[in-house]
Amino acid sequence: MPPRPRVVATDLDGTLLRSDGSLSPRTRAAIAAAEAAGVPTLFVTARPPRWLDELADAVGGHGVAICGNGSFVYDVAAREVVASRGHDDTMMAALVADLRRAVPGIVFAVERADGMGAERHFLGDHQRVDAHAVGTFEQITTGPVGKLLARLPGAEPQAFLAQIAELVAGRVELGYSGAVGLAEMTAPGVTKASGLATWCAEHAIAAAEVWACGDMPNDLPMLAWAGRSFAVGNAHPDVLTAASDVIGSNDEDAVAQLLESLV
Repeated sequence: MPPRPRVVATDLDGTLLRSDGSLSPRTRAAIAAAEAAGVPTLFVTARPPRWLDELADAVGGHGVAICGNGSFVYDVAAREVVASRGHDDTMMAALVADLRRAVPGIVFAVERADGMGAERHFLGDHQRVDAHAVGTFEQITTGPVGKLLARLPGAEPQAFLAQIAELVAGRVELGYSGAVGLAEMTAPGVTKASGLATWCAEHAIAAAEVWACGDMPNDLPMLAWAGRSFAVGNAHPDVLTAASDVIGSNDEDAVAQLLESLV
């Protein structure tokens, strides 16, 4: 085993968390033990800030998570976004206008530091409308936008994502986290890798001193940046190919086993 890393950066859904979305007791214990041994675990996720509160007791002494595919740094204990890198309002408005012309019926939502905003037809019948700011695109973008979301009701998911990838190439970062039929767009240059690199620079940690774990294509920039990369066994084929190491599946607590090896 090479020298211990100074930090282990890990995706959550499909990687650290089990398939039912839970954080196992073994993983909680492994995170705590690794941190006590001097190796903190940093959560780096596509989740928005509000979806991290349930993990406040597991985030570690550093207290923060990088979320929204690199858009936000969230102080989980304080429930406060402490840094953000969002879309330029003018460029985002032009992109949305172009997508509406090219993809009739497309609908949008946004993730902001203060929560989600969605156009009315973006929300499915199963979602609680009162949990979101709902309105026109102009009404839901009154604050800085970290992540722009798009979907096309009734479309074949892969065809829709391929079309969006072609239309937005070079204008935003398009990250696929596994959400079916959902195009997740961050500002140019904003990825899990850039968010992780910024946090590490602030803590005088070099890329070579970082191990990163992931399962989906939006993890690829982070895995490429880190000194050593680990794909869980259930990962997307592109991730399995790109990672320097392949470990067990998320349901086997593979990241916990990796952390245990450091103690």
